[in-house]
Amino acid sequence: MEEGAARDVETGSEAGGEDALVGNVNKLTVSPPGYSGALRKGHLVFDACFESGNLGRVDYISEFEFDLFIRPDTCNPRFRVWFNFTVENVRETQRVIFNVVNFSKTKSLYRDGMSPVVKSTSRPKWQRLPAKNVYYYRCPDHRRNYVMSFAFCFDREDDVYQFAYCYPYTYSRLQHYLASLERRNLPYLQREQLGLSVQQRRLDLLTITNSGMNNIMWDFTMRWCSSLTSGHFKRRKLQKWSSLMLTSPALRTGEPLNRSSD
Repeated sequence: MEEGAARDVETGSEAGGEDALVGNVNKLTVSPPGYSGALRKGHLVFDACFESGNLGRVDYISEFEFDLFIRPDTCNPRFRVWFNFTVENVRETQRVIFNVVNFSKTKSLYRDGMSPVVKSTSRPKWQRLPAKNVYYYRCPDHRRNYVMSFAFCFDREDDVYQFAYCYPYTYSRLQHYLASLERRNLPYLQREQLGLSVQQRRLDLLTITNSGMNNIMWDFTMRWCSSLTSGHFKRRKLQKWSSLMLTSPALRTGEPLNRSSD
């Protein structure tokens, strides 16, 4: 068994056999067990049915604590890292602890001071949570697997809050960026379609070179599996950001690349 592997959220067995969480939560109201009355402020409503969203299940532990189960990578249930979800119907000054209980990794930057990001309707810019409010530890209630817990205090009842593993970079944002490059008609940039994903999303090949040279200096493929469902994971996010940083300097000058810049 992989150290730190999480239990299958349906059977209690070790995850890795099959994907038990087949969809994201969709406006899921989490109220105390047995409660059947009208929706009250403080009965949190979770949602991950949006691009790059990922949250498969929420368990009510107490008024102040919730266990979160993230969906695994497409066709690879051993990898469970990325999360991105919204919370609404909060109560002002409501304090909560969210436990992400089925991470597949035992080593994480959360152990070294990294923290999730958050934004809200009235504060649309992503911000990192204070590192002092984030805990990454082995949990005896989950077979001593690694759990990431973070504490948060909601301060505005009308806001919708969004939490993510790190800064999201969506497939749509990528396509807008590539389309903006294509519209510039740069003589040293060529964009080609390699094919389509299983979900019929475009897979791109960018070639950046000196248009007057026969030998291509730099050729890289956007092999990001960017056509996956909304459960994108950290490594793909970082690949997208890295590729953006690679292409931007090369295309910023407006001059064709040459061998001296290689």
